[in-house]
Amino acid sequence: MIQMERKVGTVSRGIRCPIIREGDDLAKIVCDSVIDAAKSEGFELRDKDVVAVTESIVARSQGNYATVDAIAKDVKAKLGGETVGVIFPILSRNRFAICLRGIAMGCKKVVLMLSYPSDEVGNHLLTYDQLDEAGVNPFSDVLTLAKYRELFGENKHEFTGVDYVEYYSSLVKECGAECEVVFANQAKSILDYTDCILTCDIHTRARTKRLLKAAGAKIVLGLDDILTESVDGSGFNADFGLLGSNKSTEDTIKLFPYKCNEFVNRTQQLLIEATGKKIEVMVYGDGAFKDPQGKIWELADPCVSPGYTSGLEGTPNELKLKYLADNDFKGLSGEELKAAISKRISDKGEESLVGNMASQGTTPRKFTDLIGSLCDLTSGSGDKGTPVVLVQGYFDNFTN
Repeated sequence: MIQMERKVGTVSRGIRCPIIREGDDLAKIVCDSVIDAAKSEGFELRDKDVVAVTESIVARSQGNYATVDAIAKDVKAKLGGETVGVIFPILSRNRFAICLRGIAMGCKKVVLMLSYPSDEVGNHLLTYDQLDEAGVNPFSDVLTLAKYRELFGENKHEFTGVDYVEYYSSLVKECGAECEVVFANQAKSILDYTDCILTCDIHTRARTKRLLKAAGAKIVLGLDDILTESVDGSGFNADFGLLGSNKSTEDTIKLFPYKCNEFVNRTQQLLIEATGKKIEVMVYGDGAFKDPQGKIWELADPCVSPGYTSGLEGTPNELKLKYLADNDFKGLSGEELKAAISKRISDKGEESLVGNMASQGTTPRKFTDLIGSLCDLTSGSGDKGTPVVLVQGYFDNFTN
């Protein structure tokens, strides 16, 4: 019997699951859901398939939640409870607003220093055109709230319609703390107001902490230093603290999940036992991609994947088919061209292609970042009901 050539490459499928609650055996639920989906839709599971599970349901099954009271108690204990500089937060009701409430409850005054024209992940307060027209240099100028309003007035977020300057100020005041707002992009500017700093940036936090300590700050902590241990029975994350948290209720956040490697390894073992296939498993949060319209870099989590099985280590080592077709084999066509390209791919083996002209334009990013982005787009962030994604054929190439 002649085996037909496969005509399909990578396939990404959203897998529907039951609504997950604290204490559920998530590894078993994921395994059962993937197998049920395969039976229902008539596809087979294969070695090197990838099962990706959104961080949200991992944290939910762990019951990894915390209240604003727990945040406030930790902030007060670690930062002294007086005037705290809260610098470089992202502009997000979902990601930061509830955290800010807890922070404000843990001190007497918040000096809120916002980066401009946008936050770290691309949420804009202003445009560069506005800065140019006003003659403002974002690399050096520090603006008070009064100067900001004089120059730019009210600026609402393009997607949410929220004036985050007013929104964050009001949240702080509602929690009983005084609030002063300034706008600056140099971390050390906050030292003109206070020497107790909570830096809220995500991917640049290590540099920000280093600069502040070198400039003489008394206390420098990041969001990753708050709720690293349980406070009065709260959830916590020893690695990331408040980073990666999301709003759950008006008084509660869901923290980034913990012990993710234990979860993915157990899920992989259950899948092996049930199917006989070596399926890779990962936990994913935000994908690492940028929206061209709103200029938002969709990575408010501290990393794309906080846990994954060993088969997902590494980066792609690929050849660019169009380069080979246009250069090395430009005189060939049809089956002869296909055979030549297939042989070149087969011959590459494990040799690194870094610097090879035939690999230029490929994407040397981590597998988990690439697959996590694919999964984030597949599962969406609303009501699709597919918190598990099955990716098949990702590790195939033209010869498979």
